[in-house]
Amino acid sequence: MNSIYLLKSSNYIDKVILKKRQEMLAIIDKFLEEDNLSDVTDIGTTLDSKHDHSNYIIKNLKNINIYKSISDQKITTNFFSKILNKSITENFSDQEISEYCSDLVISNATLEHVGNRINQKKMIENIIKLSKKKFVIITPNRYHPLDFHTQLPFLHWLPKKIHRKILYLIGLKFYSLEKNLNLLSFRDLKDFLGEFKNIKYNIFHIKFFGFKSNFIILGRIL
Repeated sequence: MNSIYLLKSSNYIDKVILKKRQEMLAIIDKFLEEDNLSDVTDIGTTLDSKHDHSNYIIKNLKNINIYKSISDQKITTNFFSKILNKSITENFSDQEISEYCSDLVISNATLEHVGNRINQKKMIENIIKLSKKKFVIITPNRYHPLDFHTQLPFLHWLPKKIHRKILYLIGLKFYSLEKNLNLLSFRDLKDFLGEFKNIKYNIFHIKFFGFKSNFIILGRIL
């Protein structure tokens, strides 16, 4: 009985994720529709191909001809013309920046998984460096009532040290580590982005159960 329930729960969650990514894509397509963008670099490409929502946004963008990827996973799909197996929080050489620089740089559900605030800022800095024209960053809202990673409500609203301690004690050791999960608020994103003077941006959102569940940063290089 428990296994059947978990399977049904998993299927429901997968359908919700796919629907929400379709909503995100609609916002992004509108942001891009007036521009002639020839190539895109995806940050944080996942190796997973069994779920319909995996890499959904990057694979369904309109009018893009060249796809590149920066990922610390060993991607085997031939969808992307270029793959760089590297963490987005590392320093990039001039040659790497030249090779992976694109009209559009997009990252979905990666910023919350790169560790501490220093790493998160470095990731945003690298995305801006790699973008010729526009960038898109999507990350969940820390203050949505449900954490979609642990599927637990409200616990993630506690101070982070207490939140991580409880996750460790209840057996969610992976998500108890800052390097694996570090959720961000609207204010956190504003603080990060405010440090870069060569960009213009807006932060949009989608909702789940009436609350803002994910932030979508739509930025352009000045």
